[in-house]
Amino acid sequence: MNKSNDNTPLSELLGGLISDVTGLLRKEIDLAKTEASEKLSRALSGAEVLVVGLVLAIGAVGVLLSALVGGLAAFLVKQGLSDTSASAIASLIVGVGIALIAWALIVRGVAVLRESSMKLDRTATSLRRDIHVVKDKM
Repeated sequence: MNKSNDNTPLSELLGGLISDVTGLLRKEIDLAKTEASEKLSRALSGAEVLVVGLVLAIGAVGVLLSALVGGLAAFLVKQGLSDTSASAIASLIVGVGIALIAWALIVRGVAVLRESSMKLDRTATSLRRDIHVVKDKM
């Protein structure tokens, strides 16, 4: 708002104040949009890691379970187990191993998501400062 002298009409002063407050609100909205966009981008990064972990877990279960169960079952049969017991034990071992890998990737993705706070800190601080400025001018 421009500096005024004692002869400035009240209507001009109020008009200037309304203009200043309107401009200030526009700038605050722009800041909020920018900050929200940054926060969303960080959250999406964590979600991408989580999705990749889940896709790899599903793919690993499909491919590795088939190959590893077959190989481990054959090994267990050579050790003297029956085909049925060897297949069951091999499936259990391979399934637990794949589940641990998937769990580790999922935990990492969730940790990244938790780190990305969705609070608009800069906007809130700026709004508080602007409220004090407007109160002082009133």
